[in-house]
Amino acid sequence: MAIHRQTSKMSLYLVWILLGFSLGAPPTDLDLEAFGLENYDDPDSWDLHYNYDDEDEEVKTVAPPTAVTPPPAVVVPENYVEEVTLPPRPTKSPVPSTLDFKAPGLFGPDTGLGMPTCLLCVCISGSVYCDDSDLTHIPPLPKETTHFYARFNKITEIKATDFINLNQLKRIDLSGNLIGKVNEDAFRSLLQLHDLMMADNNIQALPELPASLKHIDIRNNKLRSSGMHSEAFKEMKDLQFLYLSHNKLDYIPVPLPESLRVLHLQNNNIQSITQDTFCNSHDKNYIRKALEDIRLDGNPVDINLYAQAYFCLPRLPVGTPV
Repeated sequence: MAIHRQTSKMSLYLVWILLGFSLGAPPTDLDLEAFGLENYDDPDSWDLHYNYDDEDEEVKTVAPPTAVTPPPAVVVPENYVEEVTLPPRPTKSPVPSTLDFKAPGLFGPDTGLGMPTCLLCVCISGSVYCDDSDLTHIPPLPKETTHFYARFNKITEIKATDFINLNQLKRIDLSGNLIGKVNEDAFRSLLQLHDLMMADNNIQALPELPASLKHIDIRNNKLRSSGMHSEAFKEMKDLQFLYLSHNKLDYIPVPLPESLRVLHLQNNNIQSITQDTFCNSHDKNYIRKALEDIRLDGNPVDINLYAQAYFCLPRLPVGTPV
């Protein structure tokens, strides 16, 4: 039992020494003889006190951590544009075009310039606009053309084939060109033509015109009476406006249809008027109600000499001799 007790004391001593080292106590001189086996039964022999006043210990303070300076703020210029590299776009296999430029009705027939008419001109719902396009001839038109405008160009001739097979054509306006020749068959087949406008050209003779016309404008040309068909306007049952001023006509083109409302013949070479020019000398009750605007001024005819020629008119003609 005594040996066992001594062994326990020795173990306790070793634990205490290790605990002292772990607590960071300064080393001290130990009296090993005082801790002999014979003295383990005497607790008074243990000197466990340490005098800290015997040594001058320098107390040091831990330096504060080094201050970390934050990086300067980034100032973005006003005109700065960030460049972003976009990923490449996926490539697609090219799709073959399905447009057929020679197909009828798409861009019209090809012109002499090697391009379709509706690319040279403007085509909108049956109307073809070729105004001021430096044309020297009438371009081939789509079959669906209803209105054709080619004003202020340099066209010199209207050929027989220019309007062939254009059965839906209702209006032709060729004002302001250099037209001097019109083929006799140029308008013959246009059975739906309502308006024929060819003012300000060099026309000397008119071909046969379709009876469907309602509006004819041949002002400012070189048209002569000898260049017109006999009774040229007789069968035009719907003709309302006939402008023939500033030409070289020698007489009024009779007979005039009953539907006529406006007749302008000023500045021609008309020298006489007959009793049947506007009225029916055999029917004193006849009244021409529609014809309200007659211009004969600028002609060598004195309208005051033909009072019997106006009795059927709602208004007298306007005109003074040259």
